[in-house]
Amino acid sequence: MHGDKEDCDSGYPQIERRKKLPDPVLREKGVSLWSLIKDNVGKDLTRVCLPVYFNEPISSLQKCFEDLEYSDLLDRAYKYGKEGNSLERILNVAAFAVSGYSSSEGRHCKPFNPLLGETFEADYPEKGVRFFSEKVSHHPTLIAFHCEGKGWKFWGDSNLRSKFSGRSIQLDPVGVLTLEFDDGETFQWSKVTTNIYNLILGQVYCDHHGLMQIRGNSQYSCKLKFKEQSIIERNPHQVHGFVEDHSGKKVATLFGKWDDSMYYVNGEVKGSGKPKVCCPSEATLLWKRNEPAPNPTRYNLTSFAITLNEITPGLQEKLPPTDSRLRPDQRHLESGEFDRANSEKQRLERRQRMSRKLQESGWKPRWFRKDGNGSYHYVGGYWEAREQANWDGCPDIFGEFNEETVDSSG
Repeated sequence: MHGDKEDCDSGYPQIERRKKLPDPVLREKGVSLWSLIKDNVGKDLTRVCLPVYFNEPISSLQKCFEDLEYSDLLDRAYKYGKEGNSLERILNVAAFAVSGYSSSEGRHCKPFNPLLGETFEADYPEKGVRFFSEKVSHHPTLIAFHCEGKGWKFWGDSNLRSKFSGRSIQLDPVGVLTLEFDDGETFQWSKVTTNIYNLILGQVYCDHHGLMQIRGNSQYSCKLKFKEQSIIERNPHQVHGFVEDHSGKKVATLFGKWDDSMYYVNGEVKGSGKPKVCCPSEATLLWKRNEPAPNPTRYNLTSFAITLNEITPGLQEKLPPTDSRLRPDQRHLESGEFDRANSEKQRLERRQRMSRKLQESGWKPRWFRKDGNGSYHYVGGYWEAREQANWDGCPDIFGEFNEETVDSSG
């Protein structure tokens, strides 16, 4: 990539990434959320077309990669396992599973719903990771992803079932995440429920709650309880749990907050809440959230999220025409061109409504295939096609279109 410089410490090229979003071209207009959603109480909000003002300038495909912000925890887990320390491996895996929620604090805008066949690549050599995601189904909405790191692979597909009650939205994730280390040890888990409250009055906030079970195929498994926030909660966002061996014996206790940090102590600590640890020296820190972005926007993107929609020097000519960074409504929103973003979003949503027709005509994902269990797996070939700049068979999904074209394409 142009402008890369070699990082002597890691051996990976160091890419200079942006620290802030572009300055907005225009001032925003105020829009009443209630006036737009009051007629949709009880409906699946993922199918409601909201104006672009309620989006953040990244897509759900890119948001998937946000879970990899703390991928160094997986690098650490890999090393511990290689050294024979299976307990430290699963403790770091558990911290990673929690860390993916930290970016949601203060994020009240929804990501763009990708078009059928839309993709996103994240090549972050400075982190030692390569990530790829694709929208593989429009109805139900399904996103599949595959990530390769230093000694590990992480993949899954995700679908959100949403319930809108008028004052809040409940999002129930469907799908299993799989982490596989090069030595054959694997872990699988599913995400917990997310609620977004106070949509109409008061301060909007989100909460994550439920039981997360991290199932391992070797020595240990882990159970984590995300505590549901109550109105009188003085210490919200709590997570606590245990690592268990095959016999069910609790060998370590984890505790912390999904928006801040996770700790552990060896053995079982009785009690339902945060263990009564006298001082931090008695517990070991596993993960601490990065500092907030120095240039905050109304979207409250983290420093990591600010880099996701950036087209770094030399990147554009390498991308397929389906990459989220090339999506015009999202690009206009990022630049603060709200009217242009809105008209482009409406144009692309007309195209989106034809996706069901495409799917029924036998449309197949380009880079993933469904297995016998109904899960999607990466079939390979994306990075090789990128190397050769060969995007044959990748449609121009953001371009102009007409209904006849869609009808004849099946």
